[in-house]
Amino acid sequence: MWTLDRTYDTSAGQVRAGAAGDGPPLVLAHGWPWSSYAWHRVIPALADRFRVHWYDMPGFGRSQMDGPRPASLDVQGEIFAEMLDQLGLDAPRVVAHDFGGAVTLRAHLLHDRDFDRLVLMNVVAMRPWGSEFFAHVGRHIDAFTGLPPHIHAAVVDAYVRSALAGPLPEDDITALKAPWLDDTGQRAFYAQFAMADETYTAEVEPMFGTLRCPAAVLWGAEDPWIPLARGKALADLVGVPLQPLAGLGHLPQLEAPDRVAAHLISELT
Repeated sequence: MWTLDRTYDTSAGQVRAGAAGDGPPLVLAHGWPWSSYAWHRVIPALADRFRVHWYDMPGFGRSQMDGPRPASLDVQGEIFAEMLDQLGLDAPRVVAHDFGGAVTLRAHLLHDRDFDRLVLMNVVAMRPWGSEFFAHVGRHIDAFTGLPPHIHAAVVDAYVRSALAGPLPEDDITALKAPWLDDTGQRAFYAQFAMADETYTAEVEPMFGTLRCPAAVLWGAEDPWIPLARGKALADLVGVPLQPLAGLGHLPQLEAPDRVAAHLISELT
């Protein structure tokens, strides 16, 4: 059911998008280094209840990777607001993963976009964020951008697999890696390390207790990238109980799609 058969022009370049289902509008926001493909296993169940919208953020997936604006978190928050306007959505339900959390929170808290409700799952939303490897690459972008293709492919493969608490089908691994493996994708992959700036979450952290919609925080309890304690701290700031997803890592929606879809439907209805 996941397709990218629509194209939208945004201030950060062309964006590829898709939609499915009938019902109240729901927008899915992916994170880094993912794309809307990360939602493909839960879209069918969600589309039974909602009109589900998704898109590859500028600089990601099949959207334009070399657009006129940097694909940084501050810009992505503006683009999320732009996409809601282009889709004609005044107050949709929103599910955010990874840095989609910071993107959607910025759109809501800084750009005044209203949501009917918001589900945050294993999100980048609070400082500190980024691993030692993330910081190291950010200091040596030129060296990594110039890696031979086969070495770069091995780095991307290791990075994707390091997010998981358990195995994924190899087709999913291949699809998650694919956008980053040509010359443009390689530059875009390492550009994200260079653009990482905790200012983008620091600006909204003090506002987490002022969300204008019901919210939920779900967390793969075995997340190797963002520990469960960070999810608990976020839930406390938002003022909701943390909902741990036992046995799952940083990509719950791919690791246990049926279980995650059931959780999301419960929170969204």
